[in-house]
Amino acid sequence: MATMSWFLVFFLSLFLIATAQPQQFNISLNSVLTPTSNPPSWRSPSGRYAFGFYPQGNGFAVGVWLAGPSNRTFVVWTANRDDPLVPADAQLLLSSNGRLLLQSRVQDTPISDVGVGASSASMLDSGNFVFYDPFSKIIWQTFDSPTDTLLVGQRLSTGGELFSSASETNHSTGRFRLKMQSDGNLVIYPINTWDMPELGIWNTATNTLGNDIHLSLNNDGLSLVNSLGSYVHNLTEGLTPPNKTTAVIIYRAVLDFGGIFRLYSHHFENNGSSSMTEEWPKTFVHCEVKGFCGLNSYCFQNDTGADCRCPRGFDFLDPVQKFQGCMKNFIEEGCAGKRENKTYYIDSMKNTVWEDDPYSILFGTNEQGCREACLQDCNCEAASFKDSVCRKQKLPLRYWRRSLDGSATSLIKFGNGTWASTEGFSKTSEKGLSPRIMIIIIALMGCSCVGIVVSGFLIHRHRIWRYRRIIETTEKGLTCEEFTPKPFTFGELEKATDGFKEELGKGAFGTVYKGALLDGVRMVAVKRLDGVKEEGEKEFQREISAIGRTHHRNLVRLLGFCAEGPHRLLVYEYMSNGSLADLLFRHETRPDWKNRMRIAVDIARGILYLHEDCETPIIHCDIKPQNILMDEFHRAKISDFGLAKLMKPDQTKTFTGIRGTRGYVAPEWHKNMPVTVKADVYSFGIVLLEIICCRRNVEIEAEEEEKILCYWVYDCFHAGELEKLVTFEDVDKKSLEEMVKVGLWCIQDKPSLRPSMKTVMMMFEGTANIPTPPLSSFLNSP
Repeated sequence: MATMSWFLVFFLSLFLIATAQPQQFNISLNSVLTPTSNPPSWRSPSGRYAFGFYPQGNGFAVGVWLAGPSNRTFVVWTANRDDPLVPADAQLLLSSNGRLLLQSRVQDTPISDVGVGASSASMLDSGNFVFYDPFSKIIWQTFDSPTDTLLVGQRLSTGGELFSSASETNHSTGRFRLKMQSDGNLVIYPINTWDMPELGIWNTATNTLGNDIHLSLNNDGLSLVNSLGSYVHNLTEGLTPPNKTTAVIIYRAVLDFGGIFRLYSHHFENNGSSSMTEEWPKTFVHCEVKGFCGLNSYCFQNDTGADCRCPRGFDFLDPVQKFQGCMKNFIEEGCAGKRENKTYYIDSMKNTVWEDDPYSILFGTNEQGCREACLQDCNCEAASFKDSVCRKQKLPLRYWRRSLDGSATSLIKFGNGTWASTEGFSKTSEKGLSPRIMIIIIALMGCSCVGIVVSGFLIHRHRIWRYRRIIETTEKGLTCEEFTPKPFTFGELEKATDGFKEELGKGAFGTVYKGALLDGVRMVAVKRLDGVKEEGEKEFQREISAIGRTHHRNLVRLLGFCAEGPHRLLVYEYMSNGSLADLLFRHETRPDWKNRMRIAVDIARGILYLHEDCETPIIHCDIKPQNILMDEFHRAKISDFGLAKLMKPDQTKTFTGIRGTRGYVAPEWHKNMPVTVKADVYSFGIVLLEIICCRRNVEIEAEEEEKILCYWVYDCFHAGELEKLVTFEDVDKKSLEEMVKVGLWCIQDKPSLRPSMKTVMMMFEGTANIPTPPLSSFLNSP
């Protein structure tokens, strides 16, 4: 009797639940939903999950959501998330031919890409919305195409990605992505960036686990699992245990709009109440996420969360969406060659952390010296001062945040928006600087006089003789103001190279030898120009004039020179890992895809510095793999400035004879057209394609259609067969396509169609779109 009573109670309960929640578990063909339906969704058997219309902004979107506490819902999947929102008169139709269509006044949009017609659909209690064929086999499911969320039973396979939402209430694609990489590492990147370690925001440091690793979420938490089903790394431990009254726990892992990967648990109690707990990570703040705030803005963490702010002199691009970044609110004057200047000021900000690459570094200075150095340098738009080191920076500023642990001071240059009527700085600036400058000048003049008198008695005859050698170089057109490299005697360099014993390489104008300075402590490369005639002398002067005024981590540094009598030698820092040509074309083990992308970015940074960050633009004129050298950290550096063309401050183009190496020379050199910095962009494009494919631009032994690399690359791109370019390795298809598109844009026939190196860098960093390169201009190339 007791057993009979128990069954009666059980079935009565099921009846009451079914009556209270009349769900349609199997959704039949010709079923329709609208935003005004009651309810506007198809629910799961428990009623906790639903598929249908949900309000967003001024319209409606289609997706799957989880019911939460206090009538709050959590969207876990969105259909066509970047499409326009639909109005209230739209409808969802599971058509008679088994297609799920979103119908509006404008068009019918398919929700799923099944390929074959479904016979029914269902919203499961796992949160998975599925289509069935006539044999009840699942032929499509939302679990296969996650947006920003993983649910229990769902996995992120190798190469799979989650993309954050734009905000808590806008579920279109946001600014961050989580990728399960082929090396076993789970990494968060800013969106539209390549899979490069330096661009990563967060990772699991599991790149040694091997291939075919996937991310899995189950009731024990988040784990990395291998192809055999074994757990190789647990991300979460110590999850909140259920209460005695807990009926169900649902876990939800989401890449939130601020770039943090979080795990939540939803506890549904027997009495119908529910609660939510953030299980992991236990401590993580948005300001620690690179790129949480956009360009030229900084992240400020307070008690209520993170806030993006603009420094003085800047305004938000969009006051509503502050994370998009800031822009100047004053008009700036150009650099060299200008007769009028604005009054500029420096605003300081303590306790900052600044993760960006400076274009110039000053050592052994104080904060006031850093301020004045930035004010005096028209290229300087901001600086970071810490531990007697001043790092000068151009805009845009990236990855900038305030932190109590930050020990750096940010110095931001801004203008008052008024033009000075006389030359130089306005009187406002002069009042603050003139007395200090006068004191410095007087002190320097006094020290110089004393130094000259003392040097007459103390400087050795050999030093005086070397000074005369420097005077001789001045007569040859090399003023001491143009460079800081140290002058050497021929004897010193002959000794340093052990009689020019070890040859490193040979070029058009000379031979490079390995040497050692400072009693063998510092290794150098000494370039000895052969038969210094008129052209060799020009090359010598060009190289010192060009590289002597540059300082960048992606340019080979010129340490010294010798201009004694007929001898012309140049002393460079030693690059221990050879040239890019050796790395790409001669090594049996080629650099992997990530390292090749990093090398490409290094080269682009170096060329950008020459074109836009030097006092006067420099066209290198001979960008090729043989002139890209690799240092001990495998960082790429541009070398050999013997053919470089120095422009005037206000000059954008020049006429000159053909310079460069066949195969890398831009078409305009052959057409008697003016040459601009875009000639280097063309050469970089050829080098980029060589980096992608690890082969030379021209290979006579290759198949007919593959002999000329640039034509073959375009053919593969046009045919959608880019995998042919990298048959020797597994490469991310998205980054491969983006790299190829950048390369094809750079080698356009018309210089005006080629991007600037600044735009190239923005393409690499994901801050500029990469449109499809045109066909016609490319085919007109010589």
